[in-house]
Amino acid sequence: MMLRLVIAFISLILAAGAAGAGEERSPVSECQLVADALPKASFVRFDASPSLQLAAADRDVTITYLGHSTFLIKTPGGISIATDYNGWLRSPRLPDVVTMNKAHSSHYTLAPDPAIANVLHGWSDTPGEKAVHRVVVGDAYIRNVSTDIRSFGGFEVNGNSIFIFEVAGLCIGHLGHLHHELTDGHFAEIGRLDVVMVPVDGGLTMGADSMSRTVKRLRSALVLPMHRRGPPISDFLAMFDQSFDWKISDNAAVTVSMATLPQKPLILVLKGV
Repeated sequence: MMLRLVIAFISLILAAGAAGAGEERSPVSECQLVADALPKASFVRFDASPSLQLAAADRDVTITYLGHSTFLIKTPGGISIATDYNGWLRSPRLPDVVTMNKAHSSHYTLAPDPAIANVLHGWSDTPGEKAVHRVVVGDAYIRNVSTDIRSFGGFEVNGNSIFIFEVAGLCIGHLGHLHHELTDGHFAEIGRLDVVMVPVDGGLTMGADSMSRTVKRLRSALVLPMHRRGPPISDFLAMFDQSFDWKISDNAAVTVSMATLPQKPLILVLKGV
């Protein structure tokens, strides 16, 4: 936990320094930097008080489950992001950003409200090519990692995306309609995920065993199941040993920050799943 706090604090210092110098900086992924550098990284030492480090990282992000694969992420800066947006699972106000995947019509819409400023497709209009998103909206940096989807008895290359939202020092990932186990290359692109939203349908995406292996390798502090169709949630939970905690929540929302991430990986089943 302390390592995460220090990394978040360093990132804030670097960003503030660039802003103070009036420079424009290309987006830099905190999540990938950590994944690529450890365990060989040598971290710069800052003579900052522990209270200042905690204040820099103790910013709340609220994640609300709207249904199916759609979550609403609210950042400390007031940006709202809807995942796998289909147009009919709506939030109280129009999101600033929506992400989509096209495996099924319940994961996208080709006619989103034109007032939505940022519409990010998880697929490219050119078959086989990767969709590439590296977008900064307010206090959120949003990027994607392409995966394949099943199509007409085979696989459509790069037809799906795992979207990653970097905000308030947190690395938040949405696996989308993931149809296959990830390669080492995928894991390297993803980097660290503190929070991961994972489909638990048991077969429409991947079987529970394959999906649980993906979750175990990501080793996220907070695991949020989604896309449950048919199998009881207990089938997914049964795939994990005592190295994971789990909890059935009475709420559809969870508020999290770098300072409040669980010490032990927690599978949190939000209300409605």
